[in-house]
Amino acid sequence: MLRALMLLACVWVLFPNSAHGNTNSDDVSALNVFYTSINSPGQLTSWSPSGGDPCGQSWKGITCSDSSVTEIKLSGLGLNGYLGYQMDKLKSLVELDVSSNNLGGGNPLPYNLPPNLRRLNIANNQFTGGIPYSISQMTTLQYLNLAHNQLQGNLSDMFGLLVNLETMDFSFNSITGGLPESFSSLSSLKTLYLQNNQFTGHVDVLASLPLSDLNVENNRFTGWIPNQFHKINNLHTDGNSWSNGVAPPPPPYIPPPPGRHVNPGQRSGGGNSPFHDEGKSSGVNGGVIAGIIVSVIVVSSLFVFFLVKRKARRSSREEHLEQDQPFGPLASNEIKEMKSIQTASAVDKAAFKPVIDTPTFLAAPFSLKPPPIDRPNKSYDEDDSIIKTPLKVKSAPIKATIYSVADLQVATDSFNADNIIGEGSLGRVYRAQFPGGKVLAVKKISLFSLPNQSSEDFIELVSNISRLHHPNLSELVGYCSEHGQHLLVYEFHKNGSLHDLLHIYDESNNQLNWNTRIRIALGTARALEYLHEVCSPSVIHKHFKSVNILLDAEMNPHLSDCGLSNLIPNAEHQGADQDMISGYNAPEVAMSGQYTLKSDVYSFGVVMLELLTGRKPFDSSRQRSEQSLVRWATPQLHDIDALDKMVDQKLQGLYPAKSLSRFADVIALCVQPEPEFRPPISEVVQALVRLVQRANMSQRVLSGGVPDGHRRADDTNAQDYVF
Repeated sequence: MLRALMLLACVWVLFPNSAHGNTNSDDVSALNVFYTSINSPGQLTSWSPSGGDPCGQSWKGITCSDSSVTEIKLSGLGLNGYLGYQMDKLKSLVELDVSSNNLGGGNPLPYNLPPNLRRLNIANNQFTGGIPYSISQMTTLQYLNLAHNQLQGNLSDMFGLLVNLETMDFSFNSITGGLPESFSSLSSLKTLYLQNNQFTGHVDVLASLPLSDLNVENNRFTGWIPNQFHKINNLHTDGNSWSNGVAPPPPPYIPPPPGRHVNPGQRSGGGNSPFHDEGKSSGVNGGVIAGIIVSVIVVSSLFVFFLVKRKARRSSREEHLEQDQPFGPLASNEIKEMKSIQTASAVDKAAFKPVIDTPTFLAAPFSLKPPPIDRPNKSYDEDDSIIKTPLKVKSAPIKATIYSVADLQVATDSFNADNIIGEGSLGRVYRAQFPGGKVLAVKKISLFSLPNQSSEDFIELVSNISRLHHPNLSELVGYCSEHGQHLLVYEFHKNGSLHDLLHIYDESNNQLNWNTRIRIALGTARALEYLHEVCSPSVIHKHFKSVNILLDAEMNPHLSDCGLSNLIPNAEHQGADQDMISGYNAPEVAMSGQYTLKSDVYSFGVVMLELLTGRKPFDSSRQRSEQSLVRWATPQLHDIDALDKMVDQKLQGLYPAKSLSRFADVIALCVQPEPEFRPPISEVVQALVRLVQRANMSQRVLSGGVPDGHRRADDTNAQDYVF
C-alpha cells in the first residue's frame, strides 16, 4: 500500500498536467477564460468555465495533437462576448477560426493573440479599434482574415516579419491612412483584399509583390496604378481617385551599397526589390542626370531656407530674452529636420509627410497597439503619458443602460445614508437594490468634481468608461444625467474593498490567506497593465489604492474608478486632500503635481506593501518612524529576518518563505523613489506570474510533507490563482 502511494506521488510530481486529464494546463486555463468571455454559450458542448479536459473530452470545435490544443474552429455559432485575455497561452494553436459570429460587441481585438498561428480568421464579427500588434510577431502566419468588422485607424508599420503570409483580407472595415512600407516585405502574398475601407495615398508599395488576386476598390487611393498590376489575374481598382495621363519619372537615382552593381534602368529604392549583378554597365542616362540635378536643387533650397529661418528665429529670440520667454533649441531641431529628410528612405519613408503651406516635415503619429478606447478629451506626452490639454471630439455610442434619477432614488431608498458603501474625493457610492433582486453600486459624482463640466462632458466621459473591458476592472453598467445630477452605475462586488478587509473587518480577515493576497496583486496588476499598455492612448488611473480594489464573491479583484482621471485634479491643485498624506502618491507627484504611468506603478507597490504587512500606507497612530509605510518598510525588504517580522500577523506564518522574498523584491522595484528605475507594469505582471507558478510547484512538493526551514502555505488549490 505504501509503495502504491509513493508511486502515485511520483506520478503527480512528474506529470502535473494529469490534473487536467490529457490536456496541457495552460491550454485548459486559456479555454476556460475564453469560454467565460463569450458568456458560456450552451452550444459549446462539453466546455467548462473551470478545469476540464478539452482533448480528452472532445470539446466542440477543439482539435488536439497529443496533449496540446492545435485548432479552434467555432465559425457561425452565433457567439457573442469577446475573446479571452489569455489567448497567448495557447502556444501550440495553429488555427483560430471564430468567423461569422457576433463577437466583439464594439470592443477591440485582444492584444495577446496566440503567437504561433498559421491561420487566423475573425471575419464577420463586431470588433473595433486597430489591428493587434501581436500579429506582427506571428512569423508562421499564412492566412489572415479580419474582414467585415468595425476596425479603424491607421495600419502600423508592423508587417515586416510576415514573410509567410499568403492571404490577407482587411475588406469592409473603416481603416484609414496610407499603406505601410512594411507591406513590401510580404514576399509570399498572393491574395490581398482591401476594398471598402478609407485608405489614402499611393499603392506603389504593392508593386513588387507576387499578387494574383488584388482588390482595392472603394477607397481613397490616389496617384497612378503601377504597371506591374497588369500582370495580376484578378484585379479590382474601381472607386478610387486615380491620376490620369503619363506617370511621372522614377525618383532620383540612389547609388547602391559599395561593392554591388545595379542596372541603371532599374528603379531604386522601390521597397524590397533586390539589386542585380547583370552586366557591369556604369553609364548614366538623361533621366538619372536630371534626377541628380533636381535633388541637388531641392537639398540646396532647403538648406538655404533653414539658414534664413534659423537666423530669423535667432534674432527673434534675442529680441525677447529680456522677457524670460522659454525657447527650445532651434538649431538642434532644424538639424533633426534636415537629417529626417536626408535619411527618410533608410528609416521609414511613410513616417515623413509634407504639411501643406509649410516647408518642414513632421513625423506622422502611429500606435503599436490597437486603441480599445477613444480618448478624444486627452492628449499625452511620449514620456510617461502626462495628461495635457483637452480636445473635443464627438463621443462614440454608449453601450450602457440609461437610468432616471427616480429609478436610482427608488433603488437606493432616496440615497439613504444606510446604503452608503463607500466615499471618496469624487463622491459617495450607494448600494442599490433593483426589482428582481439585482444589486448594483451607484456612484453619485459630487458637484465639486464637475464644477465646469457640462452634461455633454459627462456623456463623453461615460462613453470612454463604457469602452473599458477587462475581467479585473469594475464594469460600468449604466449612468444617469438629468436634473443636474451625474451618476455612474457599476457592478456590485459582495466582499467590498481590499482596504476594508485589511484594515476594518476583522471577522473577514481569514479570507485573506497568502494565496488570495498574491491573486489580488496579480489581478490588479493585470488591470493596470490593460490601462497602461493595451489602451491607446494609455490610461493613467491617478488614484490607485486599496479602497478602489473591490473583491467579488470568489475574492477576485476588480479595479474601480478607471477612466475618471479627468475628474481628479493634479496633486498641485488638491490642497489639503488627504491623498497627499495617505502614502500612495509617488515622490515626484508631490514635487511636480503630475501623475504618470510610473506614479501608478509606485501606488501599486504601496498596495502590495499593504497586502504584505496588513498596515495602512500612512498611520498617524504609530510612532513617527513607522507612520509612513514605504519609509519604514523599504530598508527591510531585502533583510530576511526583518522581512519575517514585517509580515501581517493574521497570516500566522502560513506562507512560503521563498514566495515572500520574491514578493518583497517586486515591491522594492515598484516603490523606487526615482520613476525611471521603476519597471513598467507588464514586467511586474510577469514577475508575479512566475512567483505564482513557483508557488504552485512548491505546493505539490509540500503536499507530501513540509521540509525543515520552509513555511507551509495553506491548502488553497493551485486553481485558486488567477493568471
